[in-house]
Amino acid sequence: MTKMRSARLHAINTPMVIDEVEKPVASGSDVVIQVKACGLVPNLANVLNNWESWYPHQPLPPKPATFGLDPAGIVTEVGDQVVAIKPGDRVYVNPLRSCGACHECASGAPMKCDHFTFNGYFGFGPQSAEIYKRYPDGGFAEFMRAPQSAIVKIPDNMTFTQAARLGYLGTSYSALKKFGGLSGKTLIINGASGTLGVGATMFALAMGVARIFAVARGRPLLERIKALAPSRIETFSTEDGSTAEWVRSLTGTGANFMLDCLGAKADTALMKDAMMGVRRGGTIVNIGGTGSDMLFNTKWWMDNSMTLIGSAWLTTAEGMEMAAMVETGVIDLSVLETKAFPLDAVNEAIGGAASGSGGFTSYVLQP
Repeated sequence: MTKMRSARLHAINTPMVIDEVEKPVASGSDVVIQVKACGLVPNLANVLNNWESWYPHQPLPPKPATFGLDPAGIVTEVGDQVVAIKPGDRVYVNPLRSCGACHECASGAPMKCDHFTFNGYFGFGPQSAEIYKRYPDGGFAEFMRAPQSAIVKIPDNMTFTQAARLGYLGTSYSALKKFGGLSGKTLIINGASGTLGVGATMFALAMGVARIFAVARGRPLLERIKALAPSRIETFSTEDGSTAEWVRSLTGTGANFMLDCLGAKADTALMKDAMMGVRRGGTIVNIGGTGSDMLFNTKWWMDNSMTLIGSAWLTTAEGMEMAAMVETGVIDLSVLETKAFPLDAVNEAIGGAASGSGGFTSYVLQP
């Protein structure tokens, strides 16, 4: 059997180990990709060390496990049922796995499938175990196997390290689409300086939003966000008071929409405050995954005809849309900087995946 190198986790709270393992083989509708870059999720250290106690209902892949959520690379082999993908194609691999056969999957909403699983990260329920039997390994390896339904071809003007951020960019893009038309509208981005928030700002501008209210704590990163479109972006530090009062002071009635990008352990009081800055009939979408309970007045929700939506990840079709936006220059990824690590430095990389310039830094592992 042909061997390859893979970074694997053998036990929680222990370093990953570089193992020699069997190289995957393509068959059926699967393809094999030589991984050129794989995104390092800023939250990965929490997943590896705390997830089993924080969220026991969201299972990790069976150990020894090859993690790696956002791979990009070159197709080297295709199964005999693969139609539109060939060896040599430059691709991003969407880690979203689902059953592919239920009504939700057939309707183009695989995130609603009971088998919804993040390949190379974690699952969303007990049926993720069935997915891990079929696709156990993520992108922290020299090669990986994936279904053709997960493949997004990337343009020549997109580097592999840029493609390795498409999952997080796509999470923001998919959420923005759920607002409906953004042209001429106003949008609060709460947690704007993080990985999700910076991506959301870039895509919201490209999708025609008239005015963005970018909210975060740190002022230096807010200044960088403002520089993306000074005439269309207003910034506010949560250290200066209430987000809702600030937004209403600028708009009178509040913003049309709000996208919440705060992380797993953020203070939900900040989210609740920002929600109160949305005008009557507005829509609030959450993608940050803040894990604490939040209490708000449900009569406010009813009386003001508010819409609250949870949005997780992106479809492969949305990945294709983003690739086309980059290819045509609608989106310019050059504003993002990359911090890359070799496979042998995987543990150093995991520990350092939050030490750069907030959401402007992309962290990648390069096997």
